[in-house]
Amino acid sequence: MVLAGVTIEKKSEKKLKALGVKDSKELTPKKREEIFEHIDKMAKNVVVLKVGACKIDSYRKMGVNLDKIEAMKMAEIIDFTNSSLVYIDSLTHNPSRFKSVVSSFVKNNKNVELVVDNYMDESVIAVSAASIVAKVHRDREIKEIEEKVGRPIGVGYSHDAVTIQFVEQVIKESKGELPDYIRKSWVTTELLQEKAWQKKVMEFFTGKRS
Repeated sequence: MVLAGVTIEKKSEKKLKALGVKDSKELTPKKREEIFEHIDKMAKNVVVLKVGACKIDSYRKMGVNLDKIEAMKMAEIIDFTNSSLVYIDSLTHNPSRFKSVVSSFVKNNKNVELVVDNYMDESVIAVSAASIVAKVHRDREIKEIEEKVGRPIGVGYSHDAVTIQFVEQVIKESKGELPDYIRKSWVTTELLQEKAWQKKVMEFFTGKRS
């Protein structure tokens, strides 16, 4: 999980928009990298927080869901930047509730004004810039894992066939303990492990081996 916060002065907003800053999902990886360099130079603050798979698994064991984890980390970014006004792209369809959750985790910057809404990364330059920064760092993390394992791992989402095939292969090759870059609490991982277990049981009873 990668989250980012970007502090931008008003005078820089038009320049960043002219450079093509917008929702990261609408940009190619190459374009994101190009724009990232401009954001890094023009922003007053750029904060990036990374939460590893093992850490997320630990939170999940304690009953903390993903939305709450992200809210906690957003609050850390707010405290670090100490900005008076912060725009947040809501992770849920109830922005006011999500705002309350984030606000409850803010420790130092208690007077901050939070503006929380859905699709904020499509309408506010600072949020668009933050989404690009987070996506670039996430892409780089995936590339590092690919270099480590020596094969493609896809984009890391459940809709990606390459990612699914990779996780299936890792489960097949593992001796029960998955590597630390795969989140055990991910529903997709759990389903693929269940599928692999059922296959082994079937093979045991039928005497067939793949």
